[in-house]
Amino acid sequence: QVDVTAMVRLFGYVDVTDSGFIAAVLSIAFNPLFWNVVARWEHKTRALSQVFGSPRAACYCLGAVILMLNCVRSHCFTEAMKSQPKLEGLDCHWVYYMGLAILAVGTLFVISSFLALGFTGTFLGDYFGILMEAKVTIFPFSVLDNPMYWGSTAIYLGWSLMHASPAGLLLTAVVAISYTIAVLYEGPFTEEIYRQKQKGAKNK
Repeated sequence: QVDVTAMVRLFGYVDVTDSGFIAAVLSIAFNPLFWNVVARWEHKTRALSQVFGSPRAACYCLGAVILMLNCVRSHCFTEAMKSQPKLEGLDCHWVYYMGLAILAVGTLFVISSFLALGFTGTFLGDYFGILMEAKVTIFPFSVLDNPMYWGSTAIYLGWSLMHASPAGLLLTAVVAISYTIAVLYEGPFTEEIYRQKQKGAKNK
């Protein structure tokens, strides 16, 4: 039987009806929904490529919008933490430095993922027809699947621990859930894109 005492205690420190907390939850949930809907629409219609003149230009524009939305999400996340109480048990030096270490590892995963994939590889270039020659297997993909997502989650976890914030920890769980759902939708679809590429190459 699962001991829910810790979770109940955590919820006791969080006002889930606070407008800032709700805004953070909505921004966290909206981002992956937005880029998945837009990218699949582009893959089906090529509408963005037509509007911007090329698939690469369209991908760069979508990437810029995603980056902007991620900045909004991070701002909402931070403001939600600031508006709610700290947990005394977490408000100490060793937790702060542990959070800093987790944030650093998450940042390493995010930056190294971006360098391995490039801009178009990071921002759904596959859906625009900008396909990579082969699956990326170098670090951090050699040690973790979807390192961009889990690195981002680690950044929020570390940030929450540094602020001794129960609200931040709860919002980090929302981030992890939203990315888990995104992976379930993106993984099979992306694999199908490359399966069709291989099938087309064999038929030539």
